[in-house]
Amino acid sequence: MSTTRSSVEHQAGAARRAAAQLHHAGDPARKTALGAAASAIRARAQAILAANARDLDALTDRPAAFRDRLTMSPARVEGLACALEEIAALPDPLGRVLDVRRRPNGMEVRRIRVPIGVIAMIYESRPNVTVDAAGLCLRAGNAVILRGGTESLHSDQALVEAIHEGLRAADLPVAAVTLLDRRDYEAIRELVGLRGLVDLVIPRGGEALINLVTEHARVPVLKHEKGVTHVFVDRAADLDAAVRIVVNAKTNRPSTCNALETVLIDAPIAARVLPPLAAALRGAHVEIRGDAEARRFVPDLIPASADDWAAEYLDLILAVRIVDGLDEALAHIGTYGTGLADAIVTEDRARAERFVREVDSAAVLVNASTRLVDGGQFGLGAEVGISTSRLHARGPMGVEDLTTTKWVVWGTGQIRE
Repeated sequence: MSTTRSSVEHQAGAARRAAAQLHHAGDPARKTALGAAASAIRARAQAILAANARDLDALTDRPAAFRDRLTMSPARVEGLACALEEIAALPDPLGRVLDVRRRPNGMEVRRIRVPIGVIAMIYESRPNVTVDAAGLCLRAGNAVILRGGTESLHSDQALVEAIHEGLRAADLPVAAVTLLDRRDYEAIRELVGLRGLVDLVIPRGGEALINLVTEHARVPVLKHEKGVTHVFVDRAADLDAAVRIVVNAKTNRPSTCNALETVLIDAPIAARVLPPLAAALRGAHVEIRGDAEARRFVPDLIPASADDWAAEYLDLILAVRIVDGLDEALAHIGTYGTGLADAIVTEDRARAERFVREVDSAAVLVNASTRLVDGGQFGLGAEVGISTSRLHARGPMGVEDLTTTKWVVWGTGQIRE
């Protein structure tokens, strides 16, 4: 057995034992752990920021969007503590009865929520995911093995130390939340192949990371893939609302997967909406790439290439295309969308309902920014990511999505005839 495999198996075995303890831990213990972890993050804020500064100082030749994803600030650290408190305040998902049936023979059949077990969370350099994933997994009674990006090593270590303080305060095993000791791809390949120790793998990141996990996994995978998101500005749109929504969707943290990448504008209103929209976007320092028709109305746009329609920029860059009505907008989204989030701006109810019905994405919005597709914004407390998978969970994944179910039968001696 290789050294890497031995190390990963040892860590997963400890997580499996911790999961067994969490499975039987009461709701008060899990809530205490989360509350104490939030307090520890606040108390350790300066140490967390110092660790993050070490990670940022080591960055070389990375775009501004990547740096933004990695950067912690006092406000962001406080946001992590608040997220843990919000997760703790959520109703306990475990033991919740989803369905009760009384059969003709008198037996009672119940379906209840239970933990999944051990979850491997594999993501890139986003320290906030470290806290959100740990908090949600704990609330759902799961152990979690975290593998963040190599660039966020010191930030992740500082945050997990605070979470361990919370676990100790609740007399819960610290192995319930651990960082994968090794961060190389060989360790990932070993981790996702540990049937019997790992129950679910959640990869969240770029295409190369997702492909690595799916190609080597021998346990179930819930993918959180890239977001090529769209806003379609329909001919019946409120133009002021359209500008406001597009600018927000593009500029409110453009490095996130739910940030806008392509705007589709209905041809009959292009002359009225595109010039003020371009002015507002440029005022927010957005680079705009337009097709030939868009450049008729704003001639100095950068010409868009075929590659722009499939691009996830994660930066202050936006593609603009003029389309001939709802049919062409739907066709474009069907061809280039990644199924994460797409929106329409319109005052026409029938056209909005058709868009909602025909766009096959995890989240579809009417007259709202795609940046709202988020566990916190949806009332889930936080999220481990936005699932683009079709089985088990889709869209922002909160605490209930980190549970499974089991059947419980209460009988009085019934047998099958």
